[in-house]
Amino acid sequence: MTANRIAIEEHFWTPELRALRRGHDVLSDPELGRRLADLGAVRIAEMDEAGIDLQVISHVEPATQNFEPGEAVRLASAANDLLHQAIRSYPSRFAGFAALPTPDPEAAARELERAVTELGFKGAMVHGLTRGAFLDEKPFWPIFDTAQRLDVPIYLHPATPHADVIDAYYAGYPSMVRVGHGFTSEMSAAAIRLVLSEVFDVFPRVQIILGHLGEALPFLLPRVDRYVSRQMKKGRTFRDSIRQNFHFTTGGKFTHTALQCTIEEIGIERLMFAVDWPFHSNLDGSAFIETAPIGDDAKAMIFGSNARRLLRL
Repeated sequence: MTANRIAIEEHFWTPELRALRRGHDVLSDPELGRRLADLGAVRIAEMDEAGIDLQVISHVEPATQNFEPGEAVRLASAANDLLHQAIRSYPSRFAGFAALPTPDPEAAARELERAVTELGFKGAMVHGLTRGAFLDEKPFWPIFDTAQRLDVPIYLHPATPHADVIDAYYAGYPSMVRVGHGFTSEMSAAAIRLVLSEVFDVFPRVQIILGHLGEALPFLLPRVDRYVSRQMKKGRTFRDSIRQNFHFTTGGKFTHTALQCTIEEIGIERLMFAVDWPFHSNLDGSAFIETAPIGDDAKAMIFGSNARRLLRL
């Protein structure tokens, strides 16, 4: 079966990682917890209801980014093994992005290699900062080296911001900490840092995915490009890197004005369908593209063909 609708930011969690969530990361909604734990009937029924053929599943934030290195390695490997079993049970409906134990970058590179070459995963997802460090920092470069060699993308997903940022920016305003502002602010900063670093000079074929219609970068792109490109090497601008090394998804951002801005700034060929399940409805995600003021060919690219090309599905 050729998947016509491929959703690529769809989450699950393992019982062990769920039990280790603390503070802002705790989810209070038991229904969300039940659906995150499902890797079978509930998930597929909701996919069928919305006409979604395939989910590329990833562990929900913050995954293993904030543990001690040895613990992160064990937890990421176990999460990937559990997801692999689900994919084996439903190979025409599920694919996977690996959880990476980034507190140990060399081990994260090895786990990416194992997940892709042995488990058949399509790339990896990294959530927010790693114990306070941004992914562009040189200790993490073995991950990019491996991703480029294997020709798989890295999906950057938000997580609870750095504790010092929470204290300085959001004290007294808890609704801003995560989805209300912190997620977008920190992930757009992470993406800009990647471009300004030497990551894409050293690893020019690495591809990065950002969800939520690019974490506001399409709207900010003209202004950011004008100012930060001054810091970049001649011959490459910020806009160049966004259009050469980044792909955006629709997950969790279902507004047609934002969609149009994203298409105009980065191009239709770099935009892919996602729902951000179970935090958003598959029905809403599908209806968003179905009713978008774009042509049928553009809808087909977003719904499936762009993801099939990037992820080699």
